[in-house]
Amino acid sequence: MKFSQSPILSQAVPAWRSRLVLLVLLAAFMILVGRSLYLQGFRNDFLKGKGEARYERVLEVSATRGRIADRHGDVLAISTPVKSIWAIPEDARLQPAQIRELAQLLEMNVAELSRKLASDKDFVFIKRQIPPDLAERVAALKLPGIHQQLEYRRYYPAGDLTAHILGFTGVEDAGQEGVELAFNDRLAGKPGSRRVIRDRRGNVVEDVESIREPQDGQDITLALDDKIQYLAYSMLKQAIERHRAKAGGVVVLDAKTGEVLALVNLPTYNPNNRERLIGAQLRNRALTDTFEPGSTMKPFTIALGLEQGKYRYDTPIQTAPGRLTVGNATIHDAHVHGVLTVAQVIQKSSNVGSAKIALSMPAESMWDTFDNLGFGTPLRLGFPGEVGGRLRPWKKWQPIEQATMAYGHGISVTLIQLARAYMVFARDGDLIPLSLTKVDAPPVGGKSVFSAQTAREVRAMLELVVLPGGTAPKAQVAGYRVAGKTGTAHKIEGGGYANKYVASFVGFAPVSDPRLVIAVMVDEPSAGIYYGGDVAAPAFSQVMAGALRTLGVPQDAPLQPISATATPDVKEEM
Repeated sequence: MKFSQSPILSQAVPAWRSRLVLLVLLAAFMILVGRSLYLQGFRNDFLKGKGEARYERVLEVSATRGRIADRHGDVLAISTPVKSIWAIPEDARLQPAQIRELAQLLEMNVAELSRKLASDKDFVFIKRQIPPDLAERVAALKLPGIHQQLEYRRYYPAGDLTAHILGFTGVEDAGQEGVELAFNDRLAGKPGSRRVIRDRRGNVVEDVESIREPQDGQDITLALDDKIQYLAYSMLKQAIERHRAKAGGVVVLDAKTGEVLALVNLPTYNPNNRERLIGAQLRNRALTDTFEPGSTMKPFTIALGLEQGKYRYDTPIQTAPGRLTVGNATIHDAHVHGVLTVAQVIQKSSNVGSAKIALSMPAESMWDTFDNLGFGTPLRLGFPGEVGGRLRPWKKWQPIEQATMAYGHGISVTLIQLARAYMVFARDGDLIPLSLTKVDAPPVGGKSVFSAQTAREVRAMLELVVLPGGTAPKAQVAGYRVAGKTGTAHKIEGGGYANKYVASFVGFAPVSDPRLVIAVMVDEPSAGIYYGGDVAAPAFSQVMAGALRTLGVPQDAPLQPISATATPDVKEEM
């Protein structure tokens, strides 16, 4: 039977069914026409947005990071333009020879480069922050899918000289350490943005408009004096090499303004090349490492005794027979001094004399004094990892703890805390905040800790320390009167005192009108000499002499130092 003769075809189809199908198709067509008219006539932003999403991009425009300069305007940190190489892996179909050539240019491993180009991501960085001339050589290869973008890299002209105070930035140009981190919000600025048209390979073919202009970061002028910084660095390096020490630090403060004129730690590092760094190099020891200050704490105990009226400059203290038993422990002096005045307790650095003075006063008063001086609390300069040291609550003190804290045992401090605390004697009894940035005018009204009379009396005692019969004649500076105190303390390891030492000296000059406070710490001197008067005091003298002359501070003493040859060396007690 032929298909045309099939009985199925002879059956009549209801007319309403064909009309219904026609109406449905007509309605669908009208809906599509209406939707098309709506989108193209009334809501054309929808289609426009879809189209723009395929070829328009909003790019971030980097803001230039602010410069960091020393107090004289010499640039210490500046951002330089660099290029970063990136790729669209889907488009970067390179031949093996091309991969080897690119890897050689970028000093990369061929396997590492091949792995990045084989990524399933839409975007990968090949290498960040390369010099512009190298980027031009890469561009000359005209490799498909390989692109470049402008970035900024931080450059530090002084290198390792200012590493710990400046810190550094990461690949995103954000502060990671030091001043770069402490002032990151001011330095970073705010990035801008612009709208561009790109082709499918990511190339910008048209710059449409600027959406937001970038706001460059603010420049910062530090209190740092690069000449004093270099001097401190050089003298500390010499001291560490001479005494075969593990590490060391120097802090130089302006007693009038609280400005940090120099801050040096060794070992250090080059912030321009950080590929092979270790933790010991990165540590800003002056703010992150604590140590028992030893005899450098004695002047604060003596000052409290004078302030409370229990002692005078010439009050006699019996230190014989050179030892003092407190509970089950005995405090020793290395030499039997007999009767010493309060001033001589400082000059000879007697542990027994200091302990007796401390035990005659309430523990709470000692704690209040140490707390007011800033011990036990970070200075909050903004540096990462800054610590406050250890100062136990006075209610938990045992008598032996109160006695030993009088000469710097049982308490821990940072070098910058110790330097700031000595400003109380250089400033007639008051303390002011420290400043990393340049100060236009000295602060008005510091925190009063001692009376001016007490500060001046202790200042006179500290001057005896560097004169013949004291523990630090090597701290003298030709042409200037100097005051200060030595410290020599055992290091704590494994819960006990080890046969390792921290030698320190903290002082100020000129005594007639103190301008600078300098603290020097040398960690683990191992050349056979470890007393603060022999290890740290000479470095102090060299830094102080150069810094005073750099600042043009008037002399207040003869150019010839007072000789100590006729007087045997006096070593501070430990």
